[in-house]
Amino acid sequence: MAWFIVARLVFIAAVSVSAVMLKPLGADLPSNLALGGGLAVIAVTFEWMLRKTAVTHMLGAFLGGAIGLLLAKGISEALFWIDHGDQRVAFMHSFILLVFPYIGAVVGGRKGEWLEPARLIALFRAAGPERHYKILDTSVIIDGRIADLCETGFIDGAMVVPQFVLKELQMVADSSDSMKRNRGRRGLDILQKIQKMSGVEVVISDVDFPEVKEVDLKLIELARTLTGKIVTNDFNLNKVAQLRGVSVLNINELANVLKPVVLPGEIMKVFILKEGKEYNQGVAYLDDGTMVVVDNARKMISKTIDIAVTSVLQTTAGKMIFGRYLEPGGAQASAPRVTSSAQAIVPPSPIVATDR
Repeated sequence: MAWFIVARLVFIAAVSVSAVMLKPLGADLPSNLALGGGLAVIAVTFEWMLRKTAVTHMLGAFLGGAIGLLLAKGISEALFWIDHGDQRVAFMHSFILLVFPYIGAVVGGRKGEWLEPARLIALFRAAGPERHYKILDTSVIIDGRIADLCETGFIDGAMVVPQFVLKELQMVADSSDSMKRNRGRRGLDILQKIQKMSGVEVVISDVDFPEVKEVDLKLIELARTLTGKIVTNDFNLNKVAQLRGVSVLNINELANVLKPVVLPGEIMKVFILKEGKEYNQGVAYLDDGTMVVVDNARKMISKTIDIAVTSVLQTTAGKMIFGRYLEPGGAQASAPRVTSSAQAIVPPSPIVATDR
């Protein structure tokens, strides 16, 4: 039997015996025993409910309650001249003694994270420039493009990696599925790469929210606490965070914005990789992953050809370019050449999605 179960049983027995010996309800033994046992069970239940509460929050509640009690006592002593025989005055006196400790305990419990050593040191540290926190999601770490952005200097501020994200990343790396395991290990390698970069600050945050179960919601709460921005490529997290008023930097949206602008009529050189779904179509990819569908190019698979852009379609998954093959010596080949905005020579690398 665990020691804490024994301690609880001993505590209940001690309170029950105390009630029997002191007889708060008179000489009636069963009533005194029931009173002592009931109060002990209530105390044990309250202790059991607090088992997952952070120590800083409990300490904050105790300090807040003590400050509230001192404040209420001071107000009561300052009103010594009031007629305490009046029932209304007596009630207000009791209300003051109850409401201030209650408010202090509740507010102190909610703001308990300010009792963490790092927060206390920050209060007495000289004021400096405001820090901008970027909180990394599991999906964006596995994706890997965040390392390139940090290396180029386009993302400033401290990169925050919460412990619950590291735990999720480790679970993916220890998965029995080889694909998930490779993704998790890739994410850990990306974090090490970012940590080794000069001029990039990586902060491992121990802040957790035990009452919140989902990792996405924990990220949102952490962003609110740090007044930071979430960096992700998760579409659903992006929408939920925006609904809750948290700023998000979406890597996929950035990639779509930076894709080259292609206009109808422009001539570009592409590498036909495979045949398309429709008759006599060929498919190519730009080096940023944009799909190019080319009419009359099925016979040119594995060759680099000139095409004329006919239309551009923007979808939720990205951008698609449609064009037609310019056959050498044909009427289309005499069309004026426009400087190509991109060259497609390789298929796109697969997009790594989160394993949640």
